[in-house]
Order: sequence, then C-alpha cells, then structure tokens
Amino acid sequence: MSITMEVILTDNCMNIIVSQEIENVCPNFVGAAVEAQVVNSTYNATLWDEIHALEERFRQELTTESLKELSGIAATRRVYKACGKDPSRYRPASEQLIRRMLQGKELYQIDTLVDLVNLASIAYGYSIGGFDADKFVGDTLTLGVGREGEPYEGIGRGMLNIAGLPVYRDAQGGVGTPTSDNERTKMTLQTTHLVVLINGYDGQEERVLENAHFIQELLRRYCQSDGGSVTLYK
Repeated sequence: MSITMEVILTDNCMNIIVSQEIENVCPNFVGAAVEAQVVNSTYNATLWDEIHALEERFRQELTTESLKELSGIAATRRVYKACGKDPSRYRPASEQLIRRMLQGKELYQIDTLVDLVNLASIAYGYSIGGFDADKFVGDTLTLGVGREGEPYEGIGRGMLNIAGLPVYRDAQGGVGTPTSDNERTKMTLQTTHLVVLINGYDGQEERVLENAHFIQELLRRYCQSDGGSVTLYK
C-alpha cells in the first residue's frame, strides 16, 4: 500500500507519494526531502575545495567497477533492472559523477546550489534531485516509473527516454529521475526556494537522514540558509 507523506514547504503544502509501482520493485525504499530558503551564487571556491578533497580520496579508494558496489548505487542499479532499464546505458547520477572523477575528468561547474547537491550525491552515493520548488505544478509529487513515449527534457541532455526509470511527477509531468532532473524545474541563480530529494533505494534510513543533514550543513555554509527542514518518506 502506498504511503503519502505531507511535506510542509514554505508558502505551500506538498505531498510526496511513493507509488505501488515503486513499492513492487523496492519495498524498502526510503527518501528524504530537504526544504530551505537559499541564496545561490555563481561559484564558491571553498565548496570546490571540498569537492576536490573528496575526489582525491575516491581516486585512492575506488575504481570505475568497484563504485558500482556502493550501497546507494548498487541498489539504484537493481531497481533500474527490475523496471526494465539498462543501468549501464542510463547511469544513476551519483555513479555518473563519481565515474567522471575516477576517469580524471573535471566535474562541470554550474552554480553553488548545483555543485553543492552534486557534492552531497558523491559523498553518499545516492542520486539526489535538486529543484526550484516554486516551479512545481500542483501540491503533490508522486514517485512512479516512466512510461513509453512520456515527454521528459533532461537537464543538458535534451529529450530523454524515461521509460523504466523511477520518476517523480508533479501535476504537469516528470520533474526528476535518478539519471537526470528536468529542465522545467531545475535550480538557477534566481532560485530561493529549494527542495532536495534523496533517493534511498537501499533502504538505509539512517544513512539517508545523515545525507540530508549533510545537505543542511552545506546550505548553512554556502547558501546563506538556516538549513531548512528534513522529512523522511517511504
């Protein structure tokens, strides 16, 4: 049976629903929503020092094969396969980011909010969606599975085939998958109302919550925020 969690967002009331489709392939799924008021910026050198330090550590500890065994990544790949998607063709975002590091490639520098969410994803291995909450349509996000022919424009990727991918939908359509979020609800320099969704397909509630608290701390340090609130949903 699906569980509806009510997440109170500033000036809004948002429900997050985990559909039966997801429960069927991942009954132990646990997610966390971080909501906060923020001030974005083009670049933060100290944040990038943190990213580079983690990059150096991972290059010593991981390979492009062993990273697939990280709990959050391995579980997301299993869910992709269960939904009929090839995780080596449509890699989860956390895997994409760490893999890029291990290959000696620079991560893309976008803006502080995007870079911060990427750091949080790399640090814990969960695919994390960061959204401008003022761009959501309606008061409900539902986590389901993508359908054939469903329109979806991935950030920097153009139209993306999300059939078989876990996807959050608002009243207008898909806003986020573990592979790529949607252009329509993406964070920009003008974003002040942030929602971050952490996808714990490994069911490790304590680690998901730890990841959420890490994001809050990053927001305090780099985005003139009080860290906002955290809500778990499953």
